[in-house]
Amino acid sequence: MDLTLLETLTQTFGPSGYEDRIRGVIRNAIEPKATEIRVDALGSLVSLQRGKGKEGQRQKILLAAHMDEIGLMATHIEEKGFVRFTSIGGLQAISRIGTRAKFADGTSGPIYVERREETSKVPALSHLYVDVGATGREDCPVRVGDPAVFVGPLQKQGNRLISKAMDNRIGCYVLIEALRRLEQPHHDVFFVFTTQEEITLSGARTSAYRIEPDLAISVDVTSTGDTPKALPMDVSLGGGPAIKVKDSGMIAHPKVRDMLVDAGEQAKVPYQMEVLLRGSTDAAAMQLVRRGVPSGCLSIPCRYVHTTSEMIDVTDVEGAVDLLVHLLSH
Repeated sequence: MDLTLLETLTQTFGPSGYEDRIRGVIRNAIEPKATEIRVDALGSLVSLQRGKGKEGQRQKILLAAHMDEIGLMATHIEEKGFVRFTSIGGLQAISRIGTRAKFADGTSGPIYVERREETSKVPALSHLYVDVGATGREDCPVRVGDPAVFVGPLQKQGNRLISKAMDNRIGCYVLIEALRRLEQPHHDVFFVFTTQEEITLSGARTSAYRIEPDLAISVDVTSTGDTPKALPMDVSLGGGPAIKVKDSGMIAHPKVRDMLVDAGEQAKVPYQMEVLLRGSTDAAAMQLVRRGVPSGCLSIPCRYVHTTSEMIDVTDVEGAVDLLVHLLSH
């Protein structure tokens, strides 16, 4: 596994709506193999690999991985220079306390919680602030509207990898590796690295509208059921990539689901079937454009989603790449 690439992907700044830097990293990674590249109006990166089938007989297959990450946005600078903020994507206040935020210019600081009289309830985001070391509003380098991401370096422990932004830079990694290893596919394959999945799914929606694919597959992370008192779920780290059946935003199209299952069987890749109770992916938006697009999702099991220590297993990632390459090659 290319840990240098994954480290660059996870550590590059790119919250929803501010994907310029991560798009540049991904573009550099795929350019040696990509044949046609463009950036659409909302900033999604699209690479087309034309198939070897006859003109008029080739289908259009869209693979999507969102390149944005969760973050925060400054809403108010207090008189003493402390930064109040709102969320970019889904944040739980309790998982932010004691972590660090990093703004686009490199300014960073710890996130902490104000003193509260009522401590029996879980704090809300409105109780938190970022301390960037300013002594007052005038010398605070952060301005209202500035976005930030969270600090969480990549660490390897055996087959397990821990980092911030595995959601969904690991999906981007899977698409990059699949593109690198794929010889000429039979059908036309659009590798799409989408924007703003964490807030609106708008990058996937507009990309799918323009491409008008015959089928679409999202590659994203999913939660697991293998931690203490986790919600019951038959997905675990190291069990193989997960083929989505249903989540809270969509039911996978049987055609796409069965294609992924068949590819896993033929490639001899262990896989798991995923029913996710909370959360969804780009597939939920792609299936609804134009006349409707048969859509599904291939998921990377991930513990501690939307924290600074998201954990994945190398074997699940390699299995996902092998499964996709097999599917696209036949």
